[in-house]
Amino acid sequence: MSRVLVIGGSRGIGNNIIKEQLSLGKECVSVSRNSSGIHDNNLQEFNVDVISGELPDIDNINALVYCPGSIILKPFSQITEDDYKNDFEINVLGAVRCIKKYISIIKSHENASMVLFSTVAVNQGMPFHSSVSVAKAGVEGLSKTLAAEFAPKVRVNCIAPTLTKTDLASRILRNERIEENIANKHPLKRICEAEDISSMATFLLSEKAKSISGQILRVDGGMSTLKI
Repeated sequence: MSRVLVIGGSRGIGNNIIKEQLSLGKECVSVSRNSSGIHDNNLQEFNVDVISGELPDIDNINALVYCPGSIILKPFSQITEDDYKNDFEINVLGAVRCIKKYISIIKSHENASMVLFSTVAVNQGMPFHSSVSVAKAGVEGLSKTLAAEFAPKVRVNCIAPTLTKTDLASRILRNERIEENIANKHPLKRICEAEDISSMATFLLSEKAKSISGQILRVDGGMSTLKI
């Protein structure tokens, strides 16, 4: 049976990924600071801060999804070196730490796969995104490098979403007028839901994606490539 490790599964996209995997009859392990709130016999949980805590020993996993992220949007004149360091630590070093811990276990299984997360702001320059875009560009580079290094045993892909309706984005999407304005900036005139992103992750983890590795999948309503 497939067993998926989801880092940051307590809410948002990571939480949805766990639910989707469980609905497919997969086993899941959640490592997150808080509980997922999901009660299922096929789910094992560890409440750990992956940046500062001790990562648990976990056996028999064939996939890893790293979901922690950050949204620090400030003018360049106001953003600090610590902001850059914090974003890099959460998005890049946290992923590196988890992958180093579990890669030998993942490699030992069939259909081994990893999914990381970037942002549309790496491919499309956006004001006030300098810190998060620098960190997520690192994630994209890490994804491609590891895809090459771990081939053919482990597939590694990266999803680059636009702003998505999650708790993390709630400070930005704070009223209907703002939501409408942001939706209208996308060619598809909608804001992504967590399910839009988690379904892509579920596909990438599946055998249907067995020929896909080293890719940056842009789930962004067409924002990064279309001008309408």
